[in-house]
Amino acid sequence: MDGLRAQAFHSDNGDGTYTNPLIPADFPDPDVILVGDTYYMVSTTMFVFPGVTVLKSYDLVNWEYCSNAVPRFDFSPCYDMDGCNRYGHGQWATSFRYHDGIFYLLFITLDEGGFLCSATNAEGPWEIRRLPKGFYDPGLFFDDNGEIYVAHGYGEISITPLDEHFAPAWSDSLVYIGTIRDGLEGTHVYKIDGYYYLYCTYGGRDGIQVALRSRNIYGPYEEKIVLHDTVPGVTFGIHQGALIQTQTGEWWTVLFVDSGPLGRFPSLQPVSWVDGWPEAGIDGRGVITYKKPDVGKVYPVKQLPTSDTFNETALGMQWGWNHNPDPEKWSLTQRPGYLRLITGKVVKILTEASNMLTQRPFAHYDKAIPTIGTTKMEVACMKDGDIAGLAVFQDPYAYIAVKQEKGVRSLIMVNNGELIASVPAGSAATIYLRAILSNATEEASFEYSNDNKEYKRIGDNLNMQFNLTVFTGNKFGLFTYATADPGGYVDFDWFTMD
Repeated sequence: MDGLRAQAFHSDNGDGTYTNPLIPADFPDPDVILVGDTYYMVSTTMFVFPGVTVLKSYDLVNWEYCSNAVPRFDFSPCYDMDGCNRYGHGQWATSFRYHDGIFYLLFITLDEGGFLCSATNAEGPWEIRRLPKGFYDPGLFFDDNGEIYVAHGYGEISITPLDEHFAPAWSDSLVYIGTIRDGLEGTHVYKIDGYYYLYCTYGGRDGIQVALRSRNIYGPYEEKIVLHDTVPGVTFGIHQGALIQTQTGEWWTVLFVDSGPLGRFPSLQPVSWVDGWPEAGIDGRGVITYKKPDVGKVYPVKQLPTSDTFNETALGMQWGWNHNPDPEKWSLTQRPGYLRLITGKVVKILTEASNMLTQRPFAHYDKAIPTIGTTKMEVACMKDGDIAGLAVFQDPYAYIAVKQEKGVRSLIMVNNGELIASVPAGSAATIYLRAILSNATEEASFEYSNDNKEYKRIGDNLNMQFNLTVFTGNKFGLFTYATADPGGYVDFDWFTMD
C-alpha cells in the first residue's frame, strides 16, 4: 500500500481501481438507485438529525453529500430528549426508489411506525409523512403494471400491496420463511428478466447475503446464497444492501460490513449472473482492491468532507445533532466564523445533554494510522457548573472537557461516566482538545494543548465498543451542558479530522 493510499479517506486509488471499504465510515443499511447518470445512496442515521443521509455519485466509487432528508424528527418528545430518548432506535434500513419523477424514501422507526419521504429533487426539499402502518426493513417496489408493493419482515418475509397513498391495500401475505438460520431481513425488491428477486440478508457480523426468486410477486420463492464471506478482514460477513446495474450493463452490489467500533462500512462488490442468479464478489469472496465500475466515463476522485472552520451560515452535511437540536441554543452567526453552543436545560450527564454536534470518524485504510479529531474551543463565557468539550460517543463514551466551578476552570477526562482525571485549566480563554482513536485497537485517548503545538495526554483509554444500546458507530461530539444554571456558552473555532 503506497503512502497516498495509506493516508486517504477515500476508496479511489486513482489508477482505475478502488479499495474496499467503499466509504471507511458508518453508513450502514445502504440502498442505492441510478437515476439518469447519477447514483444515489441512503443510509441509516437513527437518532441523529439532520438525518436520513443521501449521498450521490457518478461512478459508484466517489461519493459526495446530496442531502439530509429529515432535518428533525418531531413525532415524539423522545427525539427532544424530553424525559426519554431514542438511543438505539429511530430511522432504520430505508428503501430508496424513484418513480414517475419522484424520489421516495420509505423507513420505519420501531416506536413511531412507518414514514415516507418524497421529493422531486434528491437535493431536497423532502416532505415527510407518517404512514398508517410501518413495515420492518421495508423494500418498496413499483411494478411495471402500476401496482405498488412493499416486502418486509424479520425471519418471515411478507409482501403487502399498497394503495396510491402508501397505505395497505390488502393484508400481508407471507411469502418466505428463512431456512438458513434466524434473522432473514433487509429485503429489497427487483424485477429482472421476468423474475421477482427479494434481495435479503441473514444479519449479524457473519452476515449472509441471499436472493429469493419467483415468477410471481407472491411466490413461491427459491433461495440462493449470493455471498457468504467468512475470511477475517474488510469483507468478513458482508451483507445487506442493493443491486445496481450501470449504464453499460454491468451489475454491482453495495453491501456493508460490521467493521468494529467505528460502525458499519459500505462495500462495493461486482456481481455476475449464473443461471439467473446473482453472485457477488469473486470465487465466493468479497473483493478488496478491484477495477472500478464501467459507467461510460471517468470521474475525478472525491473525498467526503470532515474538517470544518464554521465559516458558513449553515452546517456542513457531515454534521448531525445527537437527537433533535434546540435551534435557540446554537448559532453560526452570533459570532461569525465560530460554532456557538449555549447550554439549555440542566442535566446530570452527557447522554442527557441537548445539542451535541456529532460527526462520523473515518478510518484509515492503513489500520496502523489512527484517526485524530482536534478542536479549538473558547471558554470565557462558561458559567459555574458548565462542562464543555470533545467526546467520543457510543456506549461506553468518554470525553475531554473544561469544567467551571466557583469561577475556576479545570480540565477533566471522563470515561464511561466516571471522572478519571482533573488538572487546572488556568485562566486562558482558549484551549485545544484532541481525541485519538483507532478502529484497529478499538481504543481512544485524549489530549489537550494551550498552543496547538505541544499536546499533553490526560486520563486513560476508552475501550470503544459498537453497542446495540446506541447502534451507531462511535462519533466525535462537540458539546456543552449545564449542571447548575443554563445560559453559558462556548465557541468552537474549528474542528479537524487528521
